[in-house]
Amino acid sequence: MAGKLIGIDLGTTNSCACVMEGGERRVIPNREGSRTTPSVVAFTDKGDVLVGHIAKRQAVTNPQRTLFAVKRLIGQKFSSDQVQEAMGKLPFPVVKAPNGDAWLGVGDRGYAPPEISAIILKALKASAEAFLHEEVSDAVITVPAYFDDAQRQATKDAGRIAGLNVQRIINEPTAAALAYGLDKKGLKQTLAIYDFGGGTFDFTIMEMNDGVFEVLATSGDTFLGGEDFDQAILMWLVEHFRNSTGIDLTKDRMALQRLKEASEKAKCELSTLDRVEVRLPFIAQGPTGPQHLESTLTREDLENMVADLVARTMGPVQDALKQARKTAMDVDEVILVGGQTRMPLVQQVVKDFFGREPNRDINPDEVVAAGASIQGAVLTGEVTDLVLLDVTPLSLGIE
Repeated sequence: MAGKLIGIDLGTTNSCACVMEGGERRVIPNREGSRTTPSVVAFTDKGDVLVGHIAKRQAVTNPQRTLFAVKRLIGQKFSSDQVQEAMGKLPFPVVKAPNGDAWLGVGDRGYAPPEISAIILKALKASAEAFLHEEVSDAVITVPAYFDDAQRQATKDAGRIAGLNVQRIINEPTAAALAYGLDKKGLKQTLAIYDFGGGTFDFTIMEMNDGVFEVLATSGDTFLGGEDFDQAILMWLVEHFRNSTGIDLTKDRMALQRLKEASEKAKCELSTLDRVEVRLPFIAQGPTGPQHLESTLTREDLENMVADLVARTMGPVQDALKQARKTAMDVDEVILVGGQTRMPLVQQVVKDFFGREPNRDINPDEVVAAGASIQGAVLTGEVTDLVLLDVTPLSLGIE
């Protein structure tokens, strides 16, 4: 390897990079000093390409050229049910590529999802080089355990386009387990990794024994995540506004983008507060003049509207336990991964099912990137007493 190797969690909503140095893992801050970078890419009228926080901040005024949640489209055919469903919720056009893939339409050209993911990876690579003061040439990139071969290959392609030699693609829950178990090598434990991110849900059962991490079973849903919670709030706000004014906000892309931001903010705040006020002035023009959206959303309201989404996670949980021939009582530690696990309802459902408090010791936004950097350190020989035995939940081609 010519340069440094970093671990990258290329997320649906946010991405994170980490490096192992001297046996310590360090999260790499981006140019703005944040430890995570929004997985958002925007194209301005002047031809500039914006990435991360700066792209997210201008989304309201540039909704059709601001791309987010691209991971949900990577490696997908345009005709797939998931893509057709996603198209109705995205403010930017999704188009059919000549080979039948789902591409993103910006202006008069189409972008393959790996091209957009590569722009995010390139930004993470540049941040890492600025932080480490040396070239970064290699990466271990994580993907949801339930990604199929096409999605994994497309992720690898994104790394290559970004100028990275992708040494390994590893599963996100497995990476999280490595980060949890690095300093617990002498222990023998059965781990459950409940990984609820922005776009995907994965559940994995694994055994950790003296530095050997063996995945027993994994299950998941690649179209269930925090974005769906945001969408539920957004549709609730749209319905409230329609009932009081008769105006349908779903026809206005700029209003939709404002609603999306307000929904995400309200969801995050309701993890610590019991109620939030959502105020969006001048959201629409009515017959009597400008209309303003004002709604009060309680935690109970939110829990009622997303109860079915949280319940959907339990199918894969039971499926993986059955595959592994384990019961909830056999699990020694439940590790929560992904930003959506900050929601009290999610934590309560997990606690009720397993009969124990889930482990929240590791930052759910950073644990996957940390695990990827540990796998990288195993590949470079910096870490020598870890062995990873993973399973493939879906048929894969030969690597």
